[in-house]
This record gives sequence, structure tokens and C-alpha cells, in this order.
Amino acid sequence: IFFRYLVANEKIVDCFHGKRGDYQTIAACRGISIRLRNPVVTNAAKTFADLDHLKNHLGIGVWTDEDEWGHWKENGDPIPHIDLMKWADILLIAPLSANTLAKIAGGFADNLVTCILRAWPVANIAAKPVFVAPAMNTHMWDHPLTTKHLNVLRDELHFHIIPPIPKVLACGDFGNGAMEELVNIAKIIKQGCARLPQTIQPPKTRVEILG
Repeated sequence: IFFRYLVANEKIVDCFHGKRGDYQTIAACRGISIRLRNPVVTNAAKTFADLDHLKNHLGIGVWTDEDEWGHWKENGDPIPHIDLMKWADILLIAPLSANTLAKIAGGFADNLVTCILRAWPVANIAAKPVFVAPAMNTHMWDHPLTTKHLNVLRDELHFHIIPPIPKVLACGDFGNGAMEELVNIAKIIKQGCARLPQTIQPPKTRVEILG
């Protein structure tokens, strides 16, 4: 699922490729203000996301890959992946699957999420940072291609990598590969915000969860 969040004074484009209900566990984050806005759901994520709950119970509009060019008729019309890229101050992908990791490292732009990443201004990465929190089976995490792809994200694209943690995984195995806890991800993002230009630093506020 692709989420847009307003975190304190920060606008974040947040890509979820995870378990059902991940958007609800955001409430575990402390010390940072989060507002849910306009989730964008990839085709694969539709398996895990409760779209009816988002739309009918939370009143949140949902974007899909089909919306990418569905409203474009002529030059000047909105293009979602460009508009979202311009709108966001920070990009967070949590959890980052092995598939999307490989796509980013290879420069693919085959859905709304990867199109935004492909358009992200890497030359201005210090002012518009990207955080990724990989999550996958231990065997996939230990695969040499995963190391290669992470090196591209870290060394060439200058993304911030939030490593996975040992935990019982979706397959039932215990091992390294679970996404870092959202509380800790929020802390890392907040620390990253403190290094951004003064005009977009978040204020010190209480937690506020909407949605």
C-alpha cells in the first residue's frame, strides 16, 4: 500500500508492502504527529489491504495503479507520480519487499510506487531523504542479490536503510527479516527530520493520530 502521511510539519510519502492492518499499527508510534492521507494501493498489496475499511470506515480515498494515467488527457493535466514526488518532503517505504527492492535497484518504473521512486530527485536527497525498512524471509535477506541491491540504494542513491530484526516471520520461521518496529522507525524518521532544512523541521508536539 502506498500511503501519504503528514508527520508533524513533514509531508511523507509512505509505501506499505506488508501485512493486513499495518496502517492501524501506526498508532504505536510515539513522539511524532501522523495523519493518514490518500493511500495508493499496488496490485500486489490489494491481497493484504482492507480497502473497504479504508474507504467506508475511515473515509479515506484510495489510489490504484490504474489512476496513474486514468485522468491524463493533455499536457498540464495531473500526473500522480510526479505530483506526489513534488508534494513529499520525505519518502518512507516500510516494509520494503525483496521484489520492490530489486525494482528500485534496477530502476524499474512499473507501478505508481516505483514511478515515484524513479522520479525522486536523488541530486537533492539531503533535503528530500528516503528511508527504507526491508522485510522478507531470512533466506531472501541473506541472498547475495539482496546485499547488492541494498548497496545500490545506500551507496548510489543515498537512501537510509533501516535493517530488519529477528522475529517470527510470516512463514512461521524465526529469523532475521522482520520489519523494524514502527516505534523505532518513527524515532529514526524524527531524527532524520532534525537534520532537514530549518523551514521544514517538525515541532515538538504530542502524538496525534487521525484515520
